Amino acid sequence: MKLITNTQVTVDGIMQANGGNDPDLDPGFTRGGWAMPFDEPESTASIAETYLRADAFLFGRRTYDLFAAYWGGVRKDDTDDPFVRSLNGRPKYVASDSLTGPSWAGTTVLPGMGADDGAALEASVRALKAGPGGELQVHGSGQLIRWLLARGLVDELTLIVFPVVVGGGGIRLFPDDGPDVALELLDARTFSNGIVAQTYRPGGRPEYA
Repeated sequence: MKLITNTQVTVDGIMQANGGNDPDLDPGFTRGGWAMPFDEPESTASIAETYLRADAFLFGRRTYDLFAAYWGGVRKDDTDDPFVRSLNGRPKYVASDSLTGPSWAGTTVLPGMGADDGAALEASVRALKAGPGGELQVHGSGQLIRWLLARGLVDELTLIVFPVVVGGGGIRLFPDDGPDVALELLDARTFSNGIVAQTYRPGGRPEYA
């Protein structure tokens, strides 16, 4: 399987709380819900089609908890919804050293991210990539994405850029101290509401003049 990341971000790179603030998960950040005003059929359908292409999902613990509570809980009976159908119907893997006994059906816990070298988790992800299927998708999960990029495990990286600058100290996908990565643009699509979906292939470290 190809490992493909999909992240909704603002123009200034914020990925935190796109659907709304959670006082426990987003303490001190009051500018959540920035993606909601841009809901319209074309871009929503495109994002839904992405989820339906997944053969399996890989999450970090934070995103997993959010998705499990909402898509696997609050919305679990809405089987006509493509997000519910894909997320509840495909295998889910979560990188966590603390999660035990996950209640979301179809979940497998992959430990080892917190170890010194992360070798156990890297081996698990490589085994998933070597298995049958088309796409192993990562949604949200910024810390995990940075970890995967640093180890050359990401095949394609999609940024769904919303036309808004949020600021406010929110969490960015690429922090100042993150890895540097050269990117090859594979596809770009602009929607009528101003959202731009850009898909890149990572290509090692950039060249510097």
